[in-house]
Amino acid sequence: MDEARAVVRRLRRIEALDRGQASAGSLLAEVRELLAEAEAWVRAEPGGTEPAEEALERCRDALAAGDRATAGVGAAAP
Repeated sequence: MDEARAVVRRLRRIEALDRGQASAGSLLAEVRELLAEAEAWVRAEPGGTEPAEEALERCRDALAAGDRATAGVGAAAP
């Protein structure tokens, strides 16, 4: 249950940062932490969590794609 509370707290923090127009880097750091907390939640309460596991996988993929896209930002063109 503590894991679920951590996820809810992180979501509220992300919403507050977004309303406060926080930098993209700050929001991304919070989303990464959210992903880690959500993974802990799924491990702690594994029964019936298939939809959550699928959502986490999509989040991991999206973060990885974003990391690859931003890695090339500012790089010289070939």
